Amino acid sequence: MSEKLQKVLARAGHGSRREMEAWIAAGRISVDGEIASLGDRVEADAKIRIDGRAIVIKTEEDIICRVLAYHKPEGEICSRKDPEGRTTVFERLPKIRDSRWVAVGRLDINTSGLLLFTSDGELANRLMHPSNEVDREYAVRTFGDVSEAAVQRLRKGVTLEDGPANFDSIKPAGGEGLNKWWHVTLKEGRNREVRRLWESQEVQVSRLIRVRYGMVELPKALPRGGWTELDMEQVNYLRQLAGLEPETRTLLGTDKHSVARAQVKGAKIRRAVRKHKTAAARPKTTRQRS
Repeated sequence: MSEKLQKVLARAGHGSRREMEAWIAAGRISVDGEIASLGDRVEADAKIRIDGRAIVIKTEEDIICRVLAYHKPEGEICSRKDPEGRTTVFERLPKIRDSRWVAVGRLDINTSGLLLFTSDGELANRLMHPSNEVDREYAVRTFGDVSEAAVQRLRKGVTLEDGPANFDSIKPAGGEGLNKWWHVTLKEGRNREVRRLWESQEVQVSRLIRVRYGMVELPKALPRGGWTELDMEQVNYLRQLAGLEPETRTLLGTDKHSVARAQVKGAKIRRAVRKHKTAAARPKTTRQRS
């Protein structure tokens, strides 16, 4: 049975369905020796190449849906490559065979906290779709006076440049002096929406941390720049949100060696964090052509 080309590529983890559509439109994909077009469908025995490199087509049965929770630090960008040489969120993730990690949404460069990655591009595509309203919770530190009237307006809704917006909930969470912490939730993922809502009330945001995506929380013990793989129960919670069949397999160990593997993984996380802290501190040089 044939399937849409972008769906096959996304499922195999080469990117989100939207990214694959852009690659097809740019002429980067060929099928059986011919440059592919948007709308093409492929059979299971099709020969697909990306930038001339042959790839393996995977059926739904071949894919084990894996999801990582990553603690994004400030200063990292949500792109695979950056012309300015800035650190990207993909650089610290573990290697994955014959596939790639796909980010579920984005966080801007000055926002830290929970960012999910999956090996299943179809899961990422569905979770990112605007119709899939998933609660996102943020811890926000504001600087300056925040009146009760401003808080009420943020609850009821204000008009931003791309339409009306509001927080589903907004609760004070302590702080000293002019620095106050709040916990806010919303179901949309528009660009810089949390910051823009506060800015609409002339309130400056000095820290922004995503602490929850749906029922998946940022693990308290996870260091910035560290990742952990979600268990099958959490993976299937996300798949249920996306309207996908439950996963029945996992690469997480459940035998007597699980504790040892968890310790090894924890050590890998700490080494990755140290490695990239060192790399970030090292001055970057550019090669000049004579």
